[in-house]
Amino acid sequence: MKKQNKIYIVDVTNRDGVQTSRLGLAKLQKTMINIYLNEMGIAQSEFGFPVTRHETNYINANLELARMGALKPIILNGWVRAIKEDVEKARKLTKVENLALSISTSDQMIRGKFQGKYSRADVIKEMVEAVHTARKLGIKLISVNAEDASRTHLDFLIKFARAAKKAGADRIRYCDTLGYDDPFTIYERIKILAEEVKIPIEIHCHNDLGMVVACSVAGAKAAMDAGVDAYINTTINGMGERAGNADLVSVILAVKYSSGFQGKCILDENVKLSHAWKIAKYASYAFGVPIPINQPAVGANAFAHESGIHADGALKDRRNYELYDFEELGRGEPEIIDTGRHITAGEYSGIKGFRNVYDKLEVKFRNEKEATKILELVRYANVHTQQPLTEDELRFMAKYPEIARKIFTMAP
Repeated sequence: MKKQNKIYIVDVTNRDGVQTSRLGLAKLQKTMINIYLNEMGIAQSEFGFPVTRHETNYINANLELARMGALKPIILNGWVRAIKEDVEKARKLTKVENLALSISTSDQMIRGKFQGKYSRADVIKEMVEAVHTARKLGIKLISVNAEDASRTHLDFLIKFARAAKKAGADRIRYCDTLGYDDPFTIYERIKILAEEVKIPIEIHCHNDLGMVVACSVAGAKAAMDAGVDAYINTTINGMGERAGNADLVSVILAVKYSSGFQGKCILDENVKLSHAWKIAKYASYAFGVPIPINQPAVGANAFAHESGIHADGALKDRRNYELYDFEELGRGEPEIIDTGRHITAGEYSGIKGFRNVYDKLEVKFRNEKEATKILELVRYANVHTQQPLTEDELRFMAKYPEIARKIFTMAP
């Protein structure tokens, strides 16, 4: 029986989302996002830059969580340039086992970015050497990224992908780096690429022209129509450089409920849409960016009806004006806001207020010494995030104090 090709989600919030200009995430917040993605059943998190020294402790601590079983079965992969030196440095600084190797492939980038340093032949040579080095150093999963693939001549893109596959790459990432493609061009290009090379395709799109989800889904369909698995890159709430990346929840909804996909069971069956509300709210809080009122699924107006015809129709049968149910997204439960006395834990907390906070979370400490140890971590965490700590962040520190200590530690 022929295997059915599937669409898997590779979330890149912790690598591309954090490159949003003027914004960013603390390492604790990146760790929480990895935990939430794992709970949501997302196949893979591109969790950081293993050659960037301020990421070293965070990356190794999260890999330790994976070995402990706290971050499983999600795959954690790092991102580096497709050059031998980056691969070697990544393995020297961290215990990372999965890598995305990226290099520009378009004539525009080769001419305008590399400024004569590389030719087309050099781009392939550097990439192949990086893949060979990664395999030699024990990297298990290799994705080769063609930056600016949408502006790369298709003949050269096919040649590049064939060389990557021959060198040992597991996937090719087609990067629509400038959001240049439309759903029709990306479908055509990826279908030809996948048919010619027969390698799973990752689709990485940007929203410069406002078509990021449509292009991501069209690219995934092309890969599957060509007989290979598709991996869509997403970020939570569509965070990312310039106009952002493909929104995680919107992509999942598009694959589940759009007319061409509905009922075809092509989405990774591990994905739990019921975590959508929770993860979107946390990312909004951590980034400090409100969820737009009209955001699909998680916006305040996503299930709001005001006009008489719409309200009447929705009340008679929700399917009249709602494609999917809010309960499926983890919405619908009342959220209680405490309007009385509120004790928080922060960088200047004392032991009594701290104990009060954890008592409300029903977290018990063996003794005063243990409580004092966690309080010290909480103080560092608040300095680290510069925001009031969430209940899940507090629980994480109580459960994994040594991991938290590593995440907070930096040595310039």
